[in-house]
Amino acid sequence: MQQAEQRIPRRSLASQVADALRGQIEAGFYAPGDKLPTEPALIDRFGFSRTVIREAIAALRADGLVESRQGAGVFVIGPRPADEGLKLFTDETDKISDIIEELELRIGIEVEAAGLAAARSSPAQEAEIQAQVERFADLVAEGKPTDDADFQFHMAIATATNNARFKAFLEHVGRRMIPRVKFKTVMGGVDPLPNRDQPILEEHREIAEAILARDPEKARDAMRRHLVTGIKRYRSLMIRRSTGNREKGD
Repeated sequence: MQQAEQRIPRRSLASQVADALRGQIEAGFYAPGDKLPTEPALIDRFGFSRTVIREAIAALRADGLVESRQGAGVFVIGPRPADEGLKLFTDETDKISDIIEELELRIGIEVEAAGLAAARSSPAQEAEIQAQVERFADLVAEGKPTDDADFQFHMAIATATNNARFKAFLEHVGRRMIPRVKFKTVMGGVDPLPNRDQPILEEHREIAEAILARDPEKARDAMRRHLVTGIKRYRSLMIRRSTGNREKGD
């Protein structure tokens, strides 16, 4: 098992497990209210480590498909009804232009969410935002996947708007609103861009600091820069791919 995991990136292994369980939930093999197999049972079934299984369950939880109940286990709460109007986020895609368009849409929603969070957040909500920044930092330091921490940071801000519709939107979209999550799904777990956890961490810190300082305009500006930077990263990749294809054609 350990040798296999050394050959395949752990993120890819966790995606395999999450996709297999997600498929069974969506196919009705596990109905809402059903308990998923125990962690040891899933380890035996897939042949992967406890860390991989836990990351897969975390992905399903972030997508709103399961919930953990202390002392009882993990239970299915989905799948949620398909909403054709928001399929642009949940459908798999390998088109960089799709990801850029989705980031542009997020700017319209999350920039205002950051401003509202700065104006309305409670001390507990501010503490949760800061906790997610620290969680992201710890994962970066340990060289562990940050996808879920990234999503939970944005969820904490949406919650801190104290407008339930911001939170509902992000919950519906799920982890695939994070471009690298969505893109890796169709790339076999491979991220086409170099690791950028450190700059993303700094961007998150800037947003959090503005919210905690209760400065709505600064929070909006920080969130806008964060998302625009993401657009620039993927636009640069799209240009490189386009140039490479032209050179092959020559």
